[in-house]
Amino acid sequence: MPAAISLLNVVPDNKKNFLNRTLIKLLDRALAINKLDDLYRENSLGGLDKTNFAKKLLDGLNIQLSGIEALQASIPKSGPLVLASNHPFGGIEGVMLAWAIEQVRPDIKVMANQGLKIFSELEDYFIFTNPLSEGNPKNSPSIRTCLKHVKSGGALLIFPAGRVSYYHKDTQRIADHKWNRLVASITNRVNAQYVPIFVSGFNSSLFYRLGRVYFRFRMLMLPRELINKRDAKITVTAGHPIAAKHYANDIKSDKQTELFRAQSYLLDPELQQDWPADLVKHQQPLVEAVSGDIILQELLQLPKEQHLLNHKDFSVYFGYQKQIPNTVNEIARLREMVFREHNEGSGEPLDTDHFDATYTHLFVTKTKTGQIIGAYRMGQTDKLLSDGNIENLYLNRMFHFGPEFVNQQQPCLEMGRSFLIPEYQRSFLGLFLLWRGIGAFVCQYPQYRTLYGTVSISKLYDVRSAAVIQQAMVTPTDKVAPRTPFSHQLHPEVQDFAKRYGLKEHLTALLKGIEPDGKDVPILLKHYNKLGAVFHCLGIDNSFNDTPGLLLSVDLPSAPEKLLKLYLSDGWQEYKEAK
Repeated sequence: MPAAISLLNVVPDNKKNFLNRTLIKLLDRALAINKLDDLYRENSLGGLDKTNFAKKLLDGLNIQLSGIEALQASIPKSGPLVLASNHPFGGIEGVMLAWAIEQVRPDIKVMANQGLKIFSELEDYFIFTNPLSEGNPKNSPSIRTCLKHVKSGGALLIFPAGRVSYYHKDTQRIADHKWNRLVASITNRVNAQYVPIFVSGFNSSLFYRLGRVYFRFRMLMLPRELINKRDAKITVTAGHPIAAKHYANDIKSDKQTELFRAQSYLLDPELQQDWPADLVKHQQPLVEAVSGDIILQELLQLPKEQHLLNHKDFSVYFGYQKQIPNTVNEIARLREMVFREHNEGSGEPLDTDHFDATYTHLFVTKTKTGQIIGAYRMGQTDKLLSDGNIENLYLNRMFHFGPEFVNQQQPCLEMGRSFLIPEYQRSFLGLFLLWRGIGAFVCQYPQYRTLYGTVSISKLYDVRSAAVIQQAMVTPTDKVAPRTPFSHQLHPEVQDFAKRYGLKEHLTALLKGIEPDGKDVPILLKHYNKLGAVFHCLGIDNSFNDTPGLLLSVDLPSAPEKLLKLYLSDGWQEYKEAK
């Protein structure tokens, strides 16, 4: 660091250059370089090591940072890591992020603009490059250094825009420049974990106005903008680590790089919100469990055709409340138990309503003990709508079904209230047995060609995750609409990405960047999607603790042949060809 920061240092001190020195002195003040020099002197920054320099610089500017602890908690403590951030200020964010990340990862390096060489004390943080000259062969050594650093297990912070955010005439908003695909290339080539970061804030309005006149004015204004950050409150929002395997690994196109950019803007705290307060304030104790012996006794009384199949130590049945009241009572108890785990419970001793008496209950038991491990509640629409009353359908509470929706055009099964007890929620077996039961049921009753229902999006998900799922999966239709729509506005930069590329193939990466526990797409949603489901809309179920539900329909005969064989077994072809 020189003894003083000033443009005067580059002009000889003689009378001939008096005019030049006067003009440069004025420029020195206009660009606030003199104030930057004052900041350097007043805080005794000269000769400090990088860590103390960064901390004293931030303290000298009295910048109040929030979100740093959450950022540090999100950073893996070892292993190859790439972090990428938007670039709203053009300098100070590089200093503060390097300082914050270093507390967790002392090996942090920052790919930075040559302009930051003005602070020589910070050079050990940086790998310098020329971001204004993308593809310049002079950048090759710095790129190789970055790649080698991450490959050896290091952490690398990149500002892939390569320049400060600016006003975009086409979108009429302030945002980053297009990101350099280097960020995706390094992440994929080294199989690194990736952490998106969003830094909130803007430069002055003068900065953006001058930048619209001539883009290089933005670079000249950066010292003034750094000084303008005195007493600023800056929020840093970090995503959660995402494994490289969750990306498409398509570095030859811009898609993955633009996805990284969208992930940063998805974190903007201005567009975050909490779910409304739960309606259920108190949880009543669950009713006493029904013994397996009682359930087995009821099952013995069922007609033979209602015993759908046996598989290993399990049996699958369907029945009606009037036939098996104790069994349905136990199903309702288990539903409430499981739904409470997902913040969807009613708070009552049972999850039940009057639809339990009119709907079909399909369930899986342990053959010898009668223990129920999972169930579905199915509405046979040809029976429920025999009097033409749409209110006989549970989902009519949640959606306005137009007369052209499939449930009023042909016999359907309205699927809902599905659950698996905790021991089987992460196993293939539980879901397989339920769907083998559904397959056996439709083989007995082949008039049911279409299944429709909802997938609950638990309020344990972030609101933004629900919005991303809605944007990715829903194909709008005028045949059905939610009575209480789900509404959350995604950042415009994310919406632009969605319009260009869609979000469906990127759901896992997007959700894992948002969800602190690494939650992926709900298992049941993945399952219906594999069956070829069409997702119609996302609504709020006011009868189910205001839980969002994604309405879908499946034309079962058109499902992939592999899945028809799996779930319908030997009857798949006859069912598929039935009229």
